[in-house]
Amino acid sequence: MTPNETIMQFFHWYYPADGSLWNKLKEEAPKLKEMGITTLWLPPAYKSCEGGYGVGYGVYDLFDLGEFDQQGSVRTKYGTKDEYVQAVEAAHQNELKVIVDVVLNHRMGADETEKVLVQDQDAHDRLKKVGEPYEREILDKYTFPGRKGKYSQYIWDFQSFSGVNDKDDLGNNEHFYRVIHDQYGDNWDESVLGKENGNFDYLMGCDVDFRNPAVREELKNWLSWYYDLIKFDGIRLDAIKHMNPYVINELLDYTHNIANKPLLNVAEEWTQDIGELLHYKEISQGRVQMFDVPLHYHFNEASLAGNQYDIRRLFDNTLMQQSPDRCISFVENHDTQPLQMLESPVDFWFKPLANAIILLREQGIPCVFYTSFYGAKYTDKGKDGQEHEVELVPVPHLYEMIKVRRYLSYGFQRDYFDHPNTIGWTREGIGEFENSGCAVVLTNGSEGYKDMELGKRHAGQTFIDVTKNRQEEITINEDGWARFTVNGRSVSVWIRK
Repeated sequence: MTPNETIMQFFHWYYPADGSLWNKLKEEAPKLKEMGITTLWLPPAYKSCEGGYGVGYGVYDLFDLGEFDQQGSVRTKYGTKDEYVQAVEAAHQNELKVIVDVVLNHRMGADETEKVLVQDQDAHDRLKKVGEPYEREILDKYTFPGRKGKYSQYIWDFQSFSGVNDKDDLGNNEHFYRVIHDQYGDNWDESVLGKENGNFDYLMGCDVDFRNPAVREELKNWLSWYYDLIKFDGIRLDAIKHMNPYVINELLDYTHNIANKPLLNVAEEWTQDIGELLHYKEISQGRVQMFDVPLHYHFNEASLAGNQYDIRRLFDNTLMQQSPDRCISFVENHDTQPLQMLESPVDFWFKPLANAIILLREQGIPCVFYTSFYGAKYTDKGKDGQEHEVELVPVPHLYEMIKVRRYLSYGFQRDYFDHPNTIGWTREGIGEFENSGCAVVLTNGSEGYKDMELGKRHAGQTFIDVTKNRQEEITINEDGWARFTVNGRSVSVWIRK
């Protein structure tokens, strides 16, 4: 039987801009393998518009992985191209798969301006034109002077984009323009999934126009080059609701064909609407897994509401409930961490409970967050405009829970969701994994217990709480049942002694 998959997002938004991440990965790879991580989601590895400081989502040059002097630096925030290649090799040597973060929606940091025909429109109703088309000089031409045509001679100009924003391409998304093409008309791409503001084709920067076949061919050229270089094992697709889903399908099929192996592709559609996620599931036709955004927000809400939250409803209208075969579950990520635009942190006391849910249940593939394991400390401006210092400490018992998932959390699952504050489940275990089987109890209220069936195969066995929150030992009765206890506002994970 294939071991349980566990992804780690191996970065966070505020990781130090000192070029150290790739080298850290080389050092950590053996430890990550040993504790049960199977897959690493790495940050965008290419040069951003902020050079050696950019997280990577403001894409400048897809072909520059820290090799060329562009945007003020040679290396990226995470290191040089050689260090990146070596880090991926270290991951593969330790049987860790690598998911690369692919940002196709936009470009930022253009090298030259062009005078082109543009159309103003209402920022809040993007289907509504304002005035007549007119000529304007826009910053939208990417010549990549530091790379000098190595790997690709493609020049991104106005025909590669559907829209640009005002003055430069680094901000001010209230005032942007549709770029008018003779070939593609003066309208936004009507195939995009996002319908906010009438049409959500435009997100930021220079918005890539996937209707242009030359753009699609260049992206295929890049995917071939990228795969040949590091033999990645999957793709994390950023901002898919702003892009043509049928072109995404085309690119994923192309990548699958050149890889000639199964790829674990993950799509980010940031919405709490389960209907939208299921709609994209239909369109993608099994090509991708999807982040369970609704479940994340349930964790956030539950952590703030305490024992007023009916914990039996955690899975309502989530992918884990309605499409577990497509579900990538997570507690937090780089977008939700404190001081980010989408900040929705899970309160610290609830993090062990939430991580137990994503790691130790049968449904979905869990993705644990870098700061949950390593912690972090950083300073940034909040939404109030003031500087705030944030310190995130590692989540208690996360190491142990990842190991339990890898080695013990297998077999038939029995759920005991019969109390608004205390729930539990058991995994019966299977013969292929020695001593496998576990029982999990968690509560957002006071100390409690659950009478649960683990299975007759465990009759007479002694179980202990791997988290050490509970010190007693529990013996499974002849019918395979036992009373499993838990401390208040806590989780206990019971495994064979």
